[in-house]
Amino acid sequence: MKSKRYKKLPINTKEMQSVSLNNILSQIKTNCTTKFDESIDLSFRINNKQKKSEINLRTVVNMPGGTGKSVKVAVVCEDTKYEEAKNVNADIVGGDELIEKIKNGDLNFEKLICTPSMMIKLSKLGKVLGPKGLMPNPKLGTVTNDIAKAVNEAKAGQVEIRNDKDGNIGLSIGKKSFEDEKLIKNYNAVIESLEKEKSNLTIKGDLVKQVFITSSMGVSYKIKMDKSL
Repeated sequence: MKSKRYKKLPINTKEMQSVSLNNILSQIKTNCTTKFDESIDLSFRINNKQKKSEINLRTVVNMPGGTGKSVKVAVVCEDTKYEEAKNVNADIVGGDELIEKIKNGDLNFEKLICTPSMMIKLSKLGKVLGPKGLMPNPKLGTVTNDIAKAVNEAKAGQVEIRNDKDGNIGLSIGKKSFEDEKLIKNYNAVIESLEKEKSNLTIKGDLVKQVFITSSMGVSYKIKMDKSL
């Protein structure tokens, strides 16, 4: 059952013509009628001519406008790198003892970074970390010897882009409280990242069929893209 609040929002917005991001942000924010600072979310509808198994996109994008979220970062590394991790405000730092905690289900973090030499041990915990999307990955910059860079990027506003089982992509570009300029910068960063990833995929035609934008508790609108992707 739809709430009284929701019933006051615009209806049939998905049937409207697509509009540019610049022209719809004010309406999206107007639709944020809850008491909390709603997220501004994107949903990319992937070209359905592809088979599900043909699209396996996973990368990260650094949001220049930030995400408005505080990320708890854990680092698995050699003891010689503990100080480096702590100096850049990693929330949890450890070696074998941390791996053992993770093995026992202690996943009190949202991002996990690991050095290559420790990854040999951590990789055995795929059944624990994999389903949560926490397994470090060289492609995502989370398996690295440059601990400082990885932690700083995770803390500054790094977001993972990953298609779901149906091939579609969903992610947040910020909060209602963000200035429009920050939201637009984050959106452009996502588009640029997808453009780079498209070149690594073997697909027929465009990668993205449609893009929708909404707030956490709002209604969605189609975004008009400046160019095909």
